[in-house]
Amino acid sequence: MKVAYGALVLVLVVAAAALMAQRRGGRGSLGNQPLAKNAAEKRILDVAERVPRRMNVPLEDGRMIRILTEAIGAKKAVEIGTSTGYSGLWFAMALRNTGGKLTTFEIEPDVAETARRIFREAGVDDIVTVVVGDAHEKIRELEGPIDIVFIDAEKPGYRDYFDQILPLVRPGGLILAHNIFQPSDNPRYAEAVTTNPELETT
Repeated sequence: MKVAYGALVLVLVVAAAALMAQRRGGRGSLGNQPLAKNAAEKRILDVAERVPRRMNVPLEDGRMIRILTEAIGAKKAVEIGTSTGYSGLWFAMALRNTGGKLTTFEIEPDVAETARRIFREAGVDDIVTVVVGDAHEKIRELEGPIDIVFIDAEKPGYRDYFDQILPLVRPGGLILAHNIFQPSDNPRYAEAVTTNPELETT
């Protein structure tokens, strides 16, 4: 069974995530920067604090991306919508521990170059590959199995991204769609994830 989770999963598991953060030495709230476990993690977190936050995910969502990625032992992660690399840094923190890699797609060359610079500064450019171009076309070059997907791009395109990438997601994998709080936010995407009996959606 393939399992897809929408953005609401970020809300439903906050309490459990906060407990996990406390046990790992975190400050207990997903709204706070976690405590670094080692020098490599501190470097990533220091860079993350300096990343321009406009059009990026909130800190809480970044921490949830990290927790989910690490929890499933992801080896292959895909992000559609790099922006300046903030969410990619959270992926990278998890993937350092799981031995995985992130492929992230950005349509704007200047924005992609900014993200590449940020990944280099954080020391994760060996983990993250930035692909420049229209993800609707570029994701056709991907191969599975993919463990986790994060979609955070133009909302009308979510359905096409989903339809193309779902066959590549492994059974038990995760598809996270950002900023879909209720079906009316993106009816075509909501229809796709709620009418497929092979998907568990929340």
